[in-house]
Amino acid sequence: MRWAAALIAAVVLLATAAAAPAQTTSTLTSAAPPPPLVKPAAVGSSGATSATTAPRSTPTATDPNALATPPSPSIPPPGHRLTARQATAIADAVAKIRKTVREHPGSYSTAYTKGATQWQVSYFSRGERIEIGQVTLDDLTGGVQEAWTGYQVPWTMARGYEGAFGRRVNAWYVWIPMCVLFVLPFVPWRRRPSWLHVDLLVLLSFSVSLAFFNDARIGLSAPLVYPPLLYLLLRMLIVARRGGRPEPLKLLVPVSWLAVALVFLVGFRVGLNVTNSNVIDVGYSGVIGANRLVEGESLYGTWPKDNAHGDTYGPVNYVAYIPFERVFGWSGRWDDLPAAHAAAVVFDLLTMAALFLLGRRIRGPSLGIVLAYVWAAFPFTLYVSNTNGNDALVSLLVVCTLLVAARPAARGALAVLAGLTKFAPLALAPLLARTPVDAIPAGEQAPRRGPRALLAYAAGFLVVGALAMLPVILEGNWRTFWDHTLGFQRDRGSPFSIWGLWGGLDTLQTAVQLAAIAFALALAFVPRRRTLIQVAAFGAAVLIALQLSLTYWFYLYIAWFFPLVMVALLGRYGEPAAGAGSSAAGAGPAASAEAGGGGNEQLLDPVGAQR
Repeated sequence: MRWAAALIAAVVLLATAAAAPAQTTSTLTSAAPPPPLVKPAAVGSSGATSATTAPRSTPTATDPNALATPPSPSIPPPGHRLTARQATAIADAVAKIRKTVREHPGSYSTAYTKGATQWQVSYFSRGERIEIGQVTLDDLTGGVQEAWTGYQVPWTMARGYEGAFGRRVNAWYVWIPMCVLFVLPFVPWRRRPSWLHVDLLVLLSFSVSLAFFNDARIGLSAPLVYPPLLYLLLRMLIVARRGGRPEPLKLLVPVSWLAVALVFLVGFRVGLNVTNSNVIDVGYSGVIGANRLVEGESLYGTWPKDNAHGDTYGPVNYVAYIPFERVFGWSGRWDDLPAAHAAAVVFDLLTMAALFLLGRRIRGPSLGIVLAYVWAAFPFTLYVSNTNGNDALVSLLVVCTLLVAARPAARGALAVLAGLTKFAPLALAPLLARTPVDAIPAGEQAPRRGPRALLAYAAGFLVVGALAMLPVILEGNWRTFWDHTLGFQRDRGSPFSIWGLWGGLDTLQTAVQLAAIAFALALAFVPRRRTLIQVAAFGAAVLIALQLSLTYWFYLYIAWFFPLVMVALLGRYGEPAAGAGSSAAGAGPAASAEAGGGGNEQLLDPVGAQR
């Protein structure tokens, strides 16, 4: 156990420090990256389709990197030094381009001016006009700035542009301290490490994959996601099987210290979002959708060209952005988007608050503070906040579903709201159909289990689901809704999973998908009696199993299952207690239990304990 924890910690820290600030080796000079027309949590649509879309004929005032075809191949365009032929000759000399051209007989090149100071030479395959190579040149010096082949041509997000996702959050001096703060309260000072410590390090081990992703080494980043996902899936199944533990949760410091640290972490997260973050197209989609709903426009279909596939989410996602779009407005362009910033900050803070309330219900305010702290300290939730996407909204709704677990109708309503945000949480619906045995307050008379409870759950699910789907129902174009959401998600490819990167694994992927679906459906029936902690563990397992089968996976998705994992891992323990240098008298009931003073019965009584 000790060597496993030490090994994982060393790998996480070394790999993150080595690769996080690095730039892709394919980028030959430090050119300013183009606007990130990517969709990390949705589809990567803009980058994916750019290979087959003809460039615009004239630049626009809103796009300084717009492409334009020069009037003559042998005369420099106005304001340029090179001709199209000279730019093409320079690009033809790049080694990886020569190799790609040899592998595609009949391919041809086209040169474009890119803004005022650059050239882009694109190479297309014969017949289908698919872009297979791309070179960016500096007009003044004639130097090659970037050269791309393979999937890095259509997928600009695979190129490792510095800060394209979250800006400063990727800096080693931000990421590594966040990793330390995440595990520090649980450091086993003067005691043996436990599986909990390995679990925490495995959660951080996604940083290794992210470091390679930031370095444009997708061939390594994509496969490295699967070991931690598989480990966490297994651990959640084990936790769900074993349930609670009688001993207290041992912390290195008092919970009051974590409360103080939480205040500073919240300030840091909000400050970093305001001063050094960016809005990816996921957040942009929310603002556009909110505006279209308010203006009475069709929610699905005919979206702006700079976010043509932004209508890939459920209607709840766009409704959630309406207050922010009304307060902060939208200029009609992909600018700084203050509405998206505000939404991301609010979703983040509300998730912390929901985790505090859930922890307080399970074990008391101490666990609530610990759960809020781990969300605030986990670097991948900061990654979500700094990209200003909508994934914290998914986390918020999933946590709130557990928060109302004792009320079947409310549970069904929140379950469908979560599912109609990004669809994946719909897989939790069978699991959530049964009321946890320890969620009902003592002395409660109203029947919250059995057929009546199932009917109430179904009613809440269907009624609220129908209300949420009103934008689609009123339009009546279900085919458009399907094609732009689930159909689009089903058919897209990407290099960010082993299924899309390696190819040839269709049969295995289908088997994994069917297994994930069967697992989710089975949880409607077994186990018949489950605690809140078991529901959290099974819920995390369902979401992880689903993510294992996705062709398109991204690091923002970690936030979907992370709250459930932490509730399952930490909620099964007794009341948190500082483990280093604290006496049994000073640690309260938890310490009494640890000392064997008859406190175990008291620890097992609160909601969430395994009876």
